[in-house]
Amino acid sequence: MKASMVMRSLGSALRSGFSSSSPSHCLRRCYSSDCVPERKVAILGAAGGIGQPLALLMKINPLVSNLALYDVAATPGVAADVSHVNTVAKVTGYMGEDQLGEALEGSDIVIIPAGVPRKPGMTRDDLFNTNAGIVKSLCAAVAKYCPDALVNVISNPVNSTVPIAAEVFKKAGTFDENKLFGVTTLDVVRAKTFYAAKTNVPVAEVNVPVVGGHAGITILPLFSQTTPKSNNLSDEDIQALTKRTQDGGTEVVQAKAGMGSATLSMAYAGALFADACLKGLNGVPDVVECSYVQSSITELPFFSSKVRLGKNGVDEVLGLGELSEYEQECLEKLKPELKSSIDKGINFAA
Repeated sequence: MKASMVMRSLGSALRSGFSSSSPSHCLRRCYSSDCVPERKVAILGAAGGIGQPLALLMKINPLVSNLALYDVAATPGVAADVSHVNTVAKVTGYMGEDQLGEALEGSDIVIIPAGVPRKPGMTRDDLFNTNAGIVKSLCAAVAKYCPDALVNVISNPVNSTVPIAAEVFKKAGTFDENKLFGVTTLDVVRAKTFYAAKTNVPVAEVNVPVVGGHAGITILPLFSQTTPKSNNLSDEDIQALTKRTQDGGTEVVQAKAGMGSATLSMAYAGALFADACLKGLNGVPDVVECSYVQSSITELPFFSSKVRLGKNGVDEVLGLGELSEYEQECLEKLKPELKSSIDKGINFAA
């Protein structure tokens, strides 16, 4: 099969072909018949379980012209492997702290999946002591070398690592609330998949907003707002779907029996969200995704909800909409746990 056909197929799967147009004053490159701005994406933790498949997915995204892959070890091999894929993005590998600055310089988007994965019996909070320090260190480098980049944090626990990143940027004088994101897209992906399977609706047609946070009960899928609407679900069905979405990560960890966590689906979700950010940067209108951001839609300083993406990151944080009685109850129950995780991150970075 020709490379162009493969790209079209992959692009279609990863949300309408990764394609967009751009303003005439931007630097340009041409891919097929479309011209798009030059964009550099850096992946920090590119040699890990999420980083490697994420690097591949970003390599096949025609909106990416320069792909910087960074990790503390093994990055040259990953970069060499990915660079052989016949797509337009130039791939460069960087290894070790002394090459981190070069990896980051000029980046439009920085994606951070770095850190240790979950193992059986571990919660996301169990990851805190290791991953919190990693995110803090990497964000200090982002503040120094590419302070204007959009930063997509994947490293768990996201409920805490995003507040850590915010505090690091505040101390550096570079914080822009519109450019920091916790990637919660995997919760949306799971909610869509589980809902479609339960209702026999084509999964490509399903849209489910997921709000709150990115761990356990803080994950709140709003199935009352799902499209297309199904009237065949009982209250028990909704509760079971909610519980499965909340426990999706644990389901994968247990199924892998100590051999890893949700790496492939997380890479897919991370690529979807990065693609949405690229489209927003390029001026594509009405790009809306759920993400964990600084927010005022609840009393909590960080919260995941629908956000409209634009040329400067977040254009608008959208409200929760009308909630069912069950969803309202879940919302109130999640707030104390989410607040605790936020405070933990802020205190760590203090």
